[in-house]
Amino acid sequence: MPQPEGDDLAAIRAKRDELRAKYVKPLAERGGSPTQGVHHIALICKDVEETIRFYQEFLGFPLVELVENRDYNGSSHFFFDLGAKNLLGFFDFPGHDHPPFSETIGAVQHLALSTSPERFAEIKSKLDEAGIEYLGPDRGVEDSLYIRDPNGVGIEFYREELGEFEGTTLIN
Repeated sequence: MPQPEGDDLAAIRAKRDELRAKYVKPLAERGGSPTQGVHHIALICKDVEETIRFYQEFLGFPLVELVENRDYNGSSHFFFDLGAKNLLGFFDFPGHDHPPFSETIGAVQHLALSTSPERFAEIKSKLDEAGIEYLGPDRGVEDSLYIRDPNGVGIEFYREELGEFEGTTLIN
């Protein structure tokens, strides 16, 4: 997909600056969120066991529940512990066609998961040893490493504290 250039790019950047000035309040002036946080993110997988092997056996996220989906007979609903009381859930839908990942409106571009510097190095080493392709930190973003899971879901391991972005505290 071609990226914007010239006057088009300048207009996009000017609009972003306008939106930021209009809507992003200083940290001290923001109210709290109306929710307690993310209970779980629910994604769709092609193969339950392949997904479990990838997330639990390879990446190390404990599988904490595996039940039948309450509104689709035969479908599994299962959860991994992402840390900080956050869950990553998956459904499979037996009988459904599952087209390949597409970066489009309504799709998940990626999930950014906070990691310590030590865990970041471990993950990078593990990916290298397994021959799994990834992007970063070679692409100019030293603190990010991007992969795709077996379902095409983008996962970013982000060497940054929760609530921060590029060294700036966004939320307390």
